[in-house]
Amino acid sequence: MKQILAKVGLAVVIGTSALSGMVTSAAAQGVDIYVGPGHRPPPPPPGYYRPAPPPPPGYYRPPYGGPRGCDPRRAEDIARDYGLRRAHVVDVTPRRIIVDGFGRRGPQTLVFANVRGCPLMGR
Repeated sequence: MKQILAKVGLAVVIGTSALSGMVTSAAAQGVDIYVGPGHRPPPPPPGYYRPAPPPPPGYYRPPYGGPRGCDPRRAEDIARDYGLRRAHVVDVTPRRIIVDGFGRRGPQTLVFANVRGCPLMGR
């Protein structure tokens, strides 16, 4: 009889702890209490409804969302982000852009695809 009561007590303790864990994770929304005749949300920050400023003089936006291929300067910037020092473009073909530079262990070459976004093809 003592073993049955011990098992039932253990089951109750486990069930209670499981329910209390579910209650604390489900109570994620905060409670706001307002005292007074009504509550209005705060006004938006100044300039919230203003249109975006015009582009600076001389700014060129290519038609149809930008160039179709990878810009060699962008490939150099991405190569620098990968840790290449003194990165420079060696070759540009319709399919790839090759960038040389110096990595941690010496000279290194990165090959980028000549498509939008300049994805890395190989090292």
